Amino acid sequence: MNKGGPIIIIEDDLDDQEILTDIFKDLNYRNEIIFFAEGEKALEYLTSTDIEPFIIFSDINMPKLSGMELRAKIHENEDLRLKSIPYLFFSTSAEQKHVIDAYSKSIQGFFVKPSDYKEIKETIKTIVSYWETCVSPNYVK
Repeated sequence: MNKGGPIIIIEDDLDDQEILTDIFKDLNYRNEIIFFAEGEKALEYLTSTDIEPFIIFSDINMPKLSGMELRAKIHENEDLRLKSIPYLFFSTSAEQKHVIDAYSKSIQGFFVKPSDYKEIKETIKTIVSYWETCVSPNYVK
């Protein structure tokens, strides 16, 4: 896990992107924040770059390639799987079927986006703090 790497956020809602941009600025993290509005674009980036992201925050419901489908493709890709990039769902809802499906695909977390700015900020802070503290295998190519 590359704790200094970019934080990838896969979110097709522009308002949510703006809120998350403000929150990450408020929290003053040094990681670059990279947004993708589509799962396909995120997958293209992840499979074509040598950069190792720190964390992936993904919505579930997205056009073309859903968050679940994207997670499956990342998990099937040996090179991406070996990078040990935490993949988290950060979605507006948590249907039990989605939660079960997510954890069956080795998801590292499933979080419901709070509606309040302060609560979203606290949730992001908790998530990032956990992964900054967490130990993972070193990726050697």
